Amino acid sequence: MNELRSKRITQADIAARAGVSVSTVSRVLTNEPGISDTIRQQIFKMASDLGYPLKTAADSMPGGLALIASDSATGGLSVFYEGILEGLRAGAAERGMPFDIRLVREAKTSPEHIQEQLQAAGAEGLFLVGIDPPDDLRPWLEESGTPTVLVNGTDPKLRFDGVSPSNFFGAYAATRRLLDAGHRRILHFTGSHRQTIRERVRGFEAAIASVDGAEGRLVPMTFRGSSSQEAHDATAAILAGDRSFTAAFCMNDFIAVGVLDAVTEATLRVPDDFAIIGFDDLPCALMTNPRLATMRVDRAALGREAVNLMIARFRDRDAPARQVCHAVTPVPGGTLPPET
Repeated sequence: MNELRSKRITQADIAARAGVSVSTVSRVLTNEPGISDTIRQQIFKMASDLGYPLKTAADSMPGGLALIASDSATGGLSVFYEGILEGLRAGAAERGMPFDIRLVREAKTSPEHIQEQLQAAGAEGLFLVGIDPPDDLRPWLEESGTPTVLVNGTDPKLRFDGVSPSNFFGAYAATRRLLDAGHRRILHFTGSHRQTIRERVRGFEAAIASVDGAEGRLVPMTFRGSSSQEAHDATAAILAGDRSFTAAFCMNDFIAVGVLDAVTEATLRVPDDFAIIGFDDLPCALMTNPRLATMRVDRAALGREAVNLMIARFRDRDAPARQVCHAVTPVPGGTLPPET
């Protein structure tokens, strides 16, 4: 260690001590996305221990403003977005980014309103949390050069940086869990209001197409009122006329709770007669009887990754946009037979 301190410390020295590549060290020290928090923290600690000059919060990091769709943040999905905000706050604090949060109705995401919000917060970068930029906002964001990160969102034309769960692959994996359990007629309770949800529909359809003889049926949700109640009523109506469907993949856990209630009321045994899988792994998944099988989304990781994307955008405003997807992981539960 004394020998190292007697010369100028390089990124190669940090890489050798940390057991990683020099390119990984470089990406961490320039706050590029796509590196795990464990590796990132290890490299920062090693750099500090070796005396490598690190930039701090005093280096005038531009500020970021997170706008959150008020319906999502205050409604049934509040727990989901609380986890994302936890990651955003932690990531901003670790990187020395001034950070502010505002609730906004999606109908008010006009260029004028967004500009006012950014100016009031003294922020340069915009996090749109659970908000797909409307038609009038997208051109303004591009023309103004406002650094923008879609959090739990994706732009199909990749005009903006974004971070999201792996919605296509997560839905594919969830549906394959039902298919692998022997189910061949499967319902998918879903919506079409966001690009992320449409990706789950495509994942469901791809999984159904991967098995000969499998049939899927989309059950559209309107999301007026309680999604659990709407799912309950839709399931009850389907089962009243057709019991050939034996499983359901639901776009979130709240919907799955409503499906489970209706299936139980129809005196079907779960999971023997009817299997159910949710998505997100929200606290309500622990409260059902039996416990809901679902797919876990690391919500705090989405927030941290969004901060990494924003800092990379601050450093290179003209770089091509990037979409980072975080894998979702299966969570076992009593609404699906034990998996091998």
